[in-house]
Parts: sequence; structure tokens; C-alpha cells
Amino acid sequence: MKILDILTAPWAIEPAKLLEIQAVYATHLRGEKIDIAAVEKELGRALNNEAQGYAIRDGVAIIPMEGVIAKKANLFSKISGGVSTELAARDLRDAMNDPAVHSIILSIDSPGGTVDGTQALADIVSASTKPIVTLADGTMASAAYWIGSAANSAYIADSTTIVGSIGVVATHTDISKAQEREGVKTTEIFAGQYKRIASNYAPLSKEGRQTMQDQVDYTYSLFVSAVASNRGVSTDTVLADMADGRIFIGQQAIDAGLVDGVITLDALVAQLNSGAPQSIKTMTKGNTVDVKAENKVITPLTAETIAAEYPEIAAGFRAQGAADERDRIAAIEAQLIPGHEALIGKLKFDGTSNAGDAAQAVLAAEKSSRQAAAKSMADEAPAPVAYVAAPFASADQFENLPLDERCQAKWDSDPAIRAEFRSLAAYKGYETAMAAGRVKQLSGRA
Repeated sequence: MKILDILTAPWAIEPAKLLEIQAVYATHLRGEKIDIAAVEKELGRALNNEAQGYAIRDGVAIIPMEGVIAKKANLFSKISGGVSTELAARDLRDAMNDPAVHSIILSIDSPGGTVDGTQALADIVSASTKPIVTLADGTMASAAYWIGSAANSAYIADSTTIVGSIGVVATHTDISKAQEREGVKTTEIFAGQYKRIASNYAPLSKEGRQTMQDQVDYTYSLFVSAVASNRGVSTDTVLADMADGRIFIGQQAIDAGLVDGVITLDALVAQLNSGAPQSIKTMTKGNTVDVKAENKVITPLTAETIAAEYPEIAAGFRAQGAADERDRIAAIEAQLIPGHEALIGKLKFDGTSNAGDAAQAVLAAEKSSRQAAAKSMADEAPAPVAYVAAPFASADQFENLPLDERCQAKWDSDPAIRAEFRSLAAYKGYETAMAAGRVKQLSGRA
């Protein structure tokens, strides 16, 4: 891979790792070459980061994929280690053709890498004639996940393993100012409208940015489609739950559907070798797989095959399922509010609702029922009788009444009296004093 390709080509990799890689190659671009011998002398050891091929453990080929992924082994892989997709493809083909191998583990610890070469390697994994299982230990991000998800199954080694970062990134580096400071000016002679539309020897134009964005979007669509196919889900599910660039740690990756569970390398090898190839039925894609080591056709594990081959296990599953169903029905019945028996009966036998679902459904139905009853009562209630105030009578017509009756009649008919006195008793006291001549009026009342 050329240096400018490293700096500008689309990558499927964790962003921080891409910046680290580009810093190394930017040093080259400035003419500051890395002295491999000096690095080895400083470390006190040789930089032995060449690809290791694969090892076989009891019929299981383990292919390590550690470090940054690139199509060819290059300077960066020599310094920091890495994965050449060409060499990994060679090892995969060798393992597929090796009669001593009945299944393959991709042991991945990689932040991702270049898009170039990734899809081709993932296609080889997907088309394997032998079961392939991915085991991520540390990191399986971006391009590494593109490849790892193409296996029959994908697992993580522990609850801290990082998975995801599904996305594509491309960068543009303008080196014109750096060249100007060094007294260098580069003139590009080209033909074709888009040949140098995103040149590194000038600021990125609007058209150049759009061209790069179109390339990134197209590559991203290929990535999303591959993950959807590999994991057996829709592209909408991948876009919604997996492919927004996030990283998922441990159980988060399992919950999002990126991987199938947690298992150690030793346990996975033991599982693959426990009656191999019988034990790897659940790890085969498609309808049938021809396993050369046993010269027989392996079919996917189904309820029928479990019942036929493992009747005790099947009986245990049925008993446990029946017990769980009884518990579910009892929990739903406990949510009954009188009047909603039909709703509870429906929820009991739908096979999916739980106690929480039943509680919410019954409360919603009860609320609706009460609202309907209140509305019905309001609609059927008689219209209220309008209040008509008693006509105001003159004070003279009450003068011949006994004192108590006169006070009561005046109190009821004259709002001015009620406004002046705090209570009927106070008014009676006033009238009694007046009748006895104990009250002297200083001014007449209106």
C-alpha cells in the first residue's frame, strides 16, 4: 500500500488507531524515514512481527489475527505487528484443505484496518466448507468485525472484550503549507475531471469533500449489508442497533446481537472436539455442510433432532417449559381486577405476555372503563334547576310580626342587613335593643 493511500483511503478502524497509523506514515511523507535497525537496537531485540500461520489443536486450526489489518504486510506491520488479509486468506485456504483440520477458530484482537482486502477475506470466511468460529479476545472492531462476523458463530473471550465500531472513515491531508515552508512546490499534471479532485497538495474543495463522502457512504453500505447477511438480521436492525460507530463491551455486544456469547479459547476448542464434528452442528451455516474429515453431511440442530438424539434432554426442556408456562399464567391471573376476566383470559393464553404486561393492560382497561362510566353518568344526569332569588320585600310588611319572625323575614329578604350584621343573632340583638329603647340612632339608614 502506498503512503498516500494510507493517508487518504477509506478505513474501517477505530479512529484513535487510525490517527496513530497516519502519524507514522506522515513522518515518511515528510522525508523522516524510520530506521528499523535503530528501533531494534533501542528495543534490544529484533522486530519479528511476521505472520505466524496457524496452529492445530486436536483437529481445530487456530488462526491468529492480531493488530491492524492491511492487504499486504508492510512497514507498519513489521514495526507494530498486524494482519495481512492476503496471508490470512492463504492460511484459511490451507486449513480448509488440511485433512487434519475439521474446524477453524479465528482468534481476533484487532482495532480494524483498511477496507481494501477486508471484504475479500470476509467472503472466504463465509464460503468456508468447514465450520469457522470467531473468538474475539481484547478487541474486534470495524474491519476486524467485518471479517469475524462472517464466521458461523462469533464469541468473546471475556466481559471486557470490545466489539463494534462499525463504520468507515477517510481523511484528507493537505501538505501544501508544509512543502511551502520547506521551499517545495508540487505541480500536478493530470487528465480527467475527478483524477485529482482531492489532491493532497491543495486545500480540500467542496467537490473533493463530496467525492470522498460518496466513497465512504458506499463502502459503509457494503459493510452494513455484509453484517446483516452474516448475522442473519435486516439492514434496518444493523443500522438501528449495531452500525452507528459505537463500541460495545462484553454483555453489551451480546445484547446488541454482535456476538453469540462468552467462551474461553480452551473451552471452545474442547467444545469443537467433543465428538467432532457432531458437536459443531449449531455452528454451521445454511442447510448442510460437507465435513471432509468425517465424509458425512451435517444438518443444523433442530427440535426434532434433539428429541431423536437426546430424549432425556428434550423431556427436561418440555418439563421446564411447562413449569415456566404455569408460573407465567399464575402471575397474570394475580393481576385480575373484577370486570376484566376476558382480558386476563386472552393474556394467559397468548404465550408471550408476562405479569407486567398484564398489569399494564388491566390498569389501562380499568381506567378506560371508569372514564366511560363517568361520561355516561354525566350524559344521563338531569339538567340543574336554575336559582331564582326570592323577591325583595319592603320592611313595613314585617312590622306586625313577632320579633323573632320579623328578624328572620328581614334577614332573609334584605341583603343590606346581611352585609351590615355578622349573623342573624347579632341582628336579633340589635332589633331587641331597638324595641326596648336602648339604642339611639345618630343618623338614619338608607
